[in-house]
Amino acid sequence: MRYAAGAMAGESTHAASDRSKFDAYAREYTSVHKDNVAISGEDPEYFAVYKLRCLERLLGPGFDEPILDYGCGIGNVTRQLCTRFSHVSGFDPSEESLTAARTSVPQARFTADLSEIADASQGVLVMSGVLHHVHPAERADVLARAARKLRPGGRLVIFEHNPLNPLTRRAVATCPFDDDAILLWPWEARRLLVGAGLAAVSLRYIVFLPRALARLRWIEPHLGAVPLGAQVMLVGTRA
Repeated sequence: MRYAAGAMAGESTHAASDRSKFDAYAREYTSVHKDNVAISGEDPEYFAVYKLRCLERLLGPGFDEPILDYGCGIGNVTRQLCTRFSHVSGFDPSEESLTAARTSVPQARFTADLSEIADASQGVLVMSGVLHHVHPAERADVLARAARKLRPGGRLVIFEHNPLNPLTRRAVATCPFDDDAILLWPWEARRLLVGAGLAAVSLRYIVFLPRALARLRWIEPHLGAVPLGAQVMLVGTRA
């Protein structure tokens, strides 16, 4: 549930509007997000750690290449990435969000200008809750720009809401900063990654059990083909 279309010089009207909205929400993002996910019994940090664990399983214990949190917002996921990876950067066009991120995650490098991230420089690029804030007509362009930041063999990892899950749809419908959200069907997101020229595109469903069933969460990594997860994880590799 974070903002980040590809706002730079020449940004679209949609991107500029969203940037202003997330500037306004930057200071209260955490409290709004906490209220919104309360039905799960968890706080926002749980979901950020969850994504880190997904990345650790994907990348393996020896991976430590540069990693970019694209659409980092106030840095919730970035903070978790810094507990595991040595070279972490965050991009977001919302300067107010970046002010908060720099305070809470001083060990990461942040920028509001994507051109400051060199092309072909990143081993992994993470987009968490980004694309549903990007107008559908602009999504292909955002992904193409993002993919250019990857090294050959680098991976683009997308975490998005799963509209097949009714609780997810309810959470999005009641979230103030998701008032512009247009959810992606999982197969639509897969097509976008393929269209961006990425290879070996995979799709997994993630985030299944509430806190009340936490003792059973060990099974979640084995449920990737079950389309009832609250979120989806897609991975594509730059050739």
